[in-house]
Amino acid sequence: MHEKEIITQIRNRNEIGINNLMKHYSPLIKYVIAPILPNEQDREECLSEVIMLIWDKINYFDESKGSWRSYITAIARNNALNKFRKISKENEIEPLSASVSNEQFSPEATLIQKETTSELQAALSLLSKGDRALFYRKYYYMQSTMQISAETALSPRAVEGRLYRIKKRLQKMLGGDFND
Repeated sequence: MHEKEIITQIRNRNEIGINNLMKHYSPLIKYVIAPILPNEQDREECLSEVIMLIWDKINYFDESKGSWRSYITAIARNNALNKFRKISKENEIEPLSASVSNEQFSPEATLIQKETTSELQAALSLLSKGDRALFYRKYYYMQSTMQISAETALSPRAVEGRLYRIKKRLQKMLGGDFND
C-alpha cells in the first residue's frame, strides 16, 4: 500500500485508511514515542491519540511542506512530549510560586524564542547530514546514547564524542552556551 492511497483514504474518511495507517506506520510512531514515554501504557495511549490526530488533522498535511513520514513523526513527537509534560505535572503537585514571572510569556520573550530557533535551524543546516541526524536523534527525538549506538555503527563513547563536538561547533556558530 502506497502512502498516497492511505492519505486519500483518510481524506475521504474511509475507515480502512486508519487500519492501513496503523498497519504501515505504527512501528514508526512507536519508534518516535518510545524514548519520550517510558511507560508502556502511556505509549499505547499516545499511539492511539496520534492515529486519531492524523485522522482529524489530515487536511493540514501539505506535501509541498514536507513528507508524509515527517508529518507523522512531528505529530507523534509533539503528542508524546505533551503527554510527558502532562504526566510530569500530575506527578508534581506543587503550588505555583509567586516568584514565577510572567516575563517568559511576554511578546518580547516569544520573539526572542522565535529568533533563537531560527538561528539554531540555520546553524544546523550548516552541519553535515550525519552530524545533523545525530543531533536530532539525541536532542529532538530524545533517544538515548545507547539506542543511537545500537542503531548506528558508533560506540556509545563515539556518539558522546561526536555530540560534544557538534555542540561545541554550534556554540561557536551561535556564540552561546549549551547545556543538556
